[in-house]
Amino acid sequence: MGKFKKMMLTAAFSVTALLPTAALAANEGEQLEGKQLSARAETVQAYEVPHVMKRFTYSSDLSFRYPDAVRGIYVTGPSAGGAKFDSLVKLVDDTDLNAMVIDIKDDHGNITYTPDKKSPYYDIAQNYIDDPQEMLKELEKHKIYPIARIVVFKDTLLAEKKPELSFTNSDGSVWKNGRGEAFVSPFQHEVWEYNVELAKEAAMMGFQEIQFDYVRFPEGFETKDDELQYDLGDYTDEDTDNVQKRVNAVTDFVAYAKEQLANYDVQTSVDIFGYAATLDEAPGIGQNFSKISSNVDVISSMIYPSHWTSYFGLDVPNDHPYELTAEYAKVENEVLGKLANKPKSRPWIQDFEALWVSSKQYGKQEVEDQIRALNENGIDEFLIWNAANSYTEGVDYTP
Repeated sequence: MGKFKKMMLTAAFSVTALLPTAALAANEGEQLEGKQLSARAETVQAYEVPHVMKRFTYSSDLSFRYPDAVRGIYVTGPSAGGAKFDSLVKLVDDTDLNAMVIDIKDDHGNITYTPDKKSPYYDIAQNYIDDPQEMLKELEKHKIYPIARIVVFKDTLLAEKKPELSFTNSDGSVWKNGRGEAFVSPFQHEVWEYNVELAKEAAMMGFQEIQFDYVRFPEGFETKDDELQYDLGDYTDEDTDNVQKRVNAVTDFVAYAKEQLANYDVQTSVDIFGYAATLDEAPGIGQNFSKISSNVDVISSMIYPSHWTSYFGLDVPNDHPYELTAEYAKVENEVLGKLANKPKSRPWIQDFEALWVSSKQYGKQEVEDQIRALNENGIDEFLIWNAANSYTEGVDYTP
C-alpha cells in the first residue's frame, strides 16, 4: 500500500478539534436526507468496503452548465456580499465573460461567510457573504459558473492558533514573511483535512468547482529550511532530500483533495506559479507543474506579465503582455502535451498596473493582447485578476 493510501486510512480514524464533528455531520446528513456522509465514513467507504457497495454522490439542487469555455473574473468576499456584486454580475451579463472565482477562504485564513455555530470554522468567519445560497441562486439565474477559491497553506489565522502546524522561529514564535503573513505546513495532514472539509461545504452549497490557491511552501523556503522549526509528519522517514519531500507533500495534498471531492460533483483546480512550467520543479515551494497538473481537472497558471523578471528574451515582461503570454503558452502546451492525464488549461491573466515593475498602463488593449495570445496557442479559457475587482471597461473577451 502506498504512502498516500496509508495516510488516507489513518485519517479515517482520526478526529481533530479543527474538523467537523460526527454529530455535525450527522445533523447535516439528516437535512440532506442521507446524501452526505461524514469525512470519516467517506474515507472508510472509499478504501475499505467491498466494491459491490455503492459510493454516495452529492449534488446540490442548483443547476449550472459548464460554459463553452470558462472566461472568469476574481471576486473577493466583500465584493460578493456587498454593493459591488450587482455591477460585477452586470459586467458578466454584458460581455462574453461567464464565470466568477469567489473567495470562500481568503489570503488571511478567514472564511467569507458565517457557518452554523457548531461549525469548526465559525470562529474564523467574516460575514462578508450574508447568504451564500442566495448568492449562488442569483448566479444560477444569470448562468454564471461559480468557482470557490480556497487559499490553503498561506493561513495566518490557523498558524497563530496552532503553531505546531506551522513553521516557527528558534524562540518558538510563528515565522512570518516580510508582509507579515504566516504559512501552515503542507507536511501536516491535519491541514489537508481542514481545507478539504471546507471545500466539501462549498460543494454542498452549489459551487461547481473548487479552486485551491497557495498550494505550496512559502516563497524562498529553501533559504529558510535550516533555520525554521517544523514537523515533517509522515514524510520524516522518507528516503529522499528535503526538496523532494516538499514536492511529494504538495503533490500528495492535491491528489488527496481530488480524491476526497470525487463524490461531490465538482471540478478540482489548482493555481500555480507560471514559472513552475518552465522548470523540472520549483525546489523551494514544492511545486512540480507536471505532477500537480496530473492530479487536477483544471490547472490555472498565474502568468501575469508583472510576475516575471527577465524571461523569454524580454527584459521587462510587464511591458510586453502579448509576447510574454504567447511564449508562456508554448511552453505550457509542450509540458501538458506529455501528460497521460491532461487537465484543462485556464491561466490567470493581468488586469492591473504593476507600477513597482514599470510605468506600463494596463487597459483594454493589454487585456485583449493576453487573451489573443492564449487563443492563438489553442488555450480558450482564462481568468482575470484584479485584487480590487475593478475591471477595465470595454474589453472584448471573445476567445
